[in-house]
Amino acid sequence: MGSSNGQRLGITEPISLAGPTDDDLMRTRKLEKYLRDVNLYESQEEAVSREEVLGRLDQIVKIWVKKISRAKGLNDQLLQEANAKIFTFGSYRLGVHGPGADIDTLCVGPRHATREEDFFGELHQMLTEMPEVTELHPVPDAHVPVMKFKFSGVSIDLLYARLSLWVIPEDLDISQDSILQNADEQTVRSLNGCRVTDQILRLVPKIQNFRTTLRCMRFWAKRRGVYSNVAGFLGGINWALLVARICQLYPNAVPSMLVSRFFRVYTQWRWPNPVLLCAIEEGSLGLQVWDPRRNPKDKYHLMPIITPAYPCMNSSYNVSTSTLRIMMDEFQRGHEICEAMEKNEADVDWDTLFEPFTFFEAYKNYLRIDISAENADDLRNWKGWVESRLRQLTLKRKQGVPVGEGEQFDIRLTVKEFKQAVSMYTLRKPGMQISVAHVTRRNLPNFVFPGGVRPSRPSKGTWDSRRALERKVSSHTKPGADDGRKRKQTDDNVDTHLRNAKCHATMPSSSGEFREGSPIMSTISSSSINLQFEHMDANELAGSNREKVENNLTDSIRGSRNSVEVSSHNGKVDGPMIGDPRNKGLSFNSSNSKDAEKLAIEKIMSGPYVADQAFPLELDQLEDDLELKNQAKDFAGSTQNNSLGSCAVNIAAEATLTSMNGGSSSSALSPNGGLGELEVLSANLITSIGAFKVSTFL
Repeated sequence: MGSSNGQRLGITEPISLAGPTDDDLMRTRKLEKYLRDVNLYESQEEAVSREEVLGRLDQIVKIWVKKISRAKGLNDQLLQEANAKIFTFGSYRLGVHGPGADIDTLCVGPRHATREEDFFGELHQMLTEMPEVTELHPVPDAHVPVMKFKFSGVSIDLLYARLSLWVIPEDLDISQDSILQNADEQTVRSLNGCRVTDQILRLVPKIQNFRTTLRCMRFWAKRRGVYSNVAGFLGGINWALLVARICQLYPNAVPSMLVSRFFRVYTQWRWPNPVLLCAIEEGSLGLQVWDPRRNPKDKYHLMPIITPAYPCMNSSYNVSTSTLRIMMDEFQRGHEICEAMEKNEADVDWDTLFEPFTFFEAYKNYLRIDISAENADDLRNWKGWVESRLRQLTLKRKQGVPVGEGEQFDIRLTVKEFKQAVSMYTLRKPGMQISVAHVTRRNLPNFVFPGGVRPSRPSKGTWDSRRALERKVSSHTKPGADDGRKRKQTDDNVDTHLRNAKCHATMPSSSGEFREGSPIMSTISSSSINLQFEHMDANELAGSNREKVENNLTDSIRGSRNSVEVSSHNGKVDGPMIGDPRNKGLSFNSSNSKDAEKLAIEKIMSGPYVADQAFPLELDQLEDDLELKNQAKDFAGSTQNNSLGSCAVNIAAEATLTSMNGGSSSSALSPNGGLGELEVLSANLITSIGAFKVSTFL
């Protein structure tokens, strides 16, 4: 039943209990081989090295806490029992890390070991004196304070949690909510990573299938340019939560099935219905949890993916209307490819799914952002801050101002406002400079292309190019079917809806629990959201299939109303499941199976909710002064997975810019808008020789 110790995992019944067919097992073997061939698994030697480093780090913090306990004059008993402990979280703890990945670690210490004086003071000094430790970089003012360094070549991010205990037991269980008693906010944030990671592992039915699927989806997201929390897409924890929910809904599925079901479910998901692995608990400590009924800012989250550990919060608050649309398009692309694979179509395999998005071939115009500083440390800090603000550049637009194809427009004011916002950096030092310029595709430097070689012609033979050709042929055979015009009309319609729409989600009026999937009482479907006017040569490469998704879903629900009876009581969706032996009429071999499955997915998003959910018109207006202040502390986290060269880094932070006149060399920026959100797709770091300078292409 996809349960642990007889208990159901998740807040609803599974969609299907069906296991794999022989074809599913064959596709899974091919997928696992593919993941090994692209070097997603570390070697045994590297695994042993990481374990040794973690063991050594645990010894160091134990020595550290005894040293400071002695200095503070603790009695002999407390001195003897003084202890600190190292925990891991993130990709390493989940078991999906790859070669060279950093290890997210947490040091848990007693009440007398302070963060400022002891952790960033004494422990930092101890690490400085160790020859095994290099590139030590403390960031005490970050939203989640961290020390970054390499230990024997292994990258470490070390957080600190100061508990209210005098003695830290060696068998400490940090999953208990009582561990948060009397903890400061920085400690709660630091503990959150470990608590969420451990809870995810408890809530998935078959951990190895979960790990393989998550490893696959992380790789897919990076290849398709949608893996970046700071850029408004999804980061590691977000993808882990989405995959975990699919594992709950299909508990007996193998990885190839789970990948296919991932795309099948999330192409139909009606955001902002939240994705939940478990019910949201109010807790007894008074900590704020995600709750649109009480917290006004929670109403404006577009793609809520809620963490399962107290205090539950939205892990994907950075997602914007533009990045959501891009991800929905990519989900649809993945769904179509998986469907083709299951039909054994020729020339469609795992290589097709993982084809990289050819960003620098896709558009005519880009923005280049250059930053510089006087030394490596200043550049690292300046780079992190600017990266954390890039999302604001993509959000600075006015809606409802249509721009005709090929029409020039002015976005200078937008860039000016962005540069002013960046200049608010409170730790800015002399020499920290920034410039923004317009660059056409023909003038892009060679280093942004794979292998540093500019392609002589657009990539052909890919899934995207074939689909673009099919759409072009279709547009010639169907009057008025021009993809670009159709897409723009959809954009204008959505803009009009967003100005007037207020979506409602429902939550229980009596109990304090949330249920997954509030129905959106609006004519706007999440798959219809598209606030960008893309008039590029190759915009067909990432063409939207929004209407197809909506029509298919609507037709399937209409046609299968009587296929499944699902009752709702006590906030839980129950009833016969697809593949359930009690429901012989809904096997996967039946002609109605996919319609029934779509209805089952729809039912998951039909819990008893009662609360308002509003669509934001200007996301940048929603950020209050407190969040802006916190962003000044958040900059270090944005570079957590990036490696900074000793001389310079050229970042190709991928984004789209609405078409300008092709030959213009000056940036054109418009005070009254007309610019769709710049679509920041990914970051590709390439080290080059030069001064302390960073170039970012948007």
